[in-house]
Amino acid sequence: MAPIADFLLAYVPSNIPHYLTTYVQGKTPLSTDVVVYSALASYLAIIFGIQAIMKNQKPLKLTLLFQIHNVILSGGSLLLLVLMLEEILPIFWKHGIYHAMCAEASWTPRMEFYYMINYSFKYLELLDTVFLAFKKKPLAFLHVFHHSATALLCYSQLNGKTSVSWVVISLNLMVHVLMYYYYYATAGGAKIWWKKYLTTMQIAQFVIDLFVVYFGTYQHFSYVYWADTMPHIGNCAGTEQAALFGCGLLSSYLLLFINFYIQTYKKPSRGPKPTANGNGVANGKANGHAYVE
Repeated sequence: MAPIADFLLAYVPSNIPHYLTTYVQGKTPLSTDVVVYSALASYLAIIFGIQAIMKNQKPLKLTLLFQIHNVILSGGSLLLLVLMLEEILPIFWKHGIYHAMCAEASWTPRMEFYYMINYSFKYLELLDTVFLAFKKKPLAFLHVFHHSATALLCYSQLNGKTSVSWVVISLNLMVHVLMYYYYYATAGGAKIWWKKYLTTMQIAQFVIDLFVVYFGTYQHFSYVYWADTMPHIGNCAGTEQAALFGCGLLSSYLLLFINFYIQTYKKPSRGPKPTANGNGVANGKANGHAYVE
């Protein structure tokens, strides 16, 4: 039973091309290496181009557009999270957590469609950096790397059909509901006291992510290559390339976020206390994003 999905799908036109609701590499938008790498290269060129153009210009506020952008991403993340849980929880309840995380059957047609929507969100989120560039905020390495690499991560997992994807994506959506609300609220001048805890939540997210993806990767390799020598429960669906890429990239995220946390919250203060900028975060420590600044 998926009443919310059933209600929404009743309003979806029946003549939509199948490659827009089912992932077909080469036909679904943003589903080839050339297109994806070109899009991400264009992202980098655009943001650094804006930086160069704005160098001798006054910062643009763009408050209303920025708030609309964040409302869309916060609300969209919440709706997508609810839809994904509505699909996966009955599988978990009926077959158990291992089946929900590792069985090929857990990659249902609806889950694949939700993964495609989540993937499209990653390109919409690239506008975060465009806003920062127009506002003449610093473009921290963590911010630019995380935004571009996450689009690549979602692309790789769609191609690899990794069954544990829903765990990573659900946690990410949960964080994004709060994170984009934070951006919306602080853009309007609100003072948010829980920024530090949002960063902590993001670090906890990556710890859980890594436990899940390393567990799934170990299960797969043990099942395929070391069935007689290594203890395992069974196979975990997905290609090896996608699994290893996910493990490596998520590991780098955890290290980068921990370093950001230490630099932002644990570093001894020097000189006068920094004042808050228009986004409710400290000058010198932030550029408008809860996890990077």
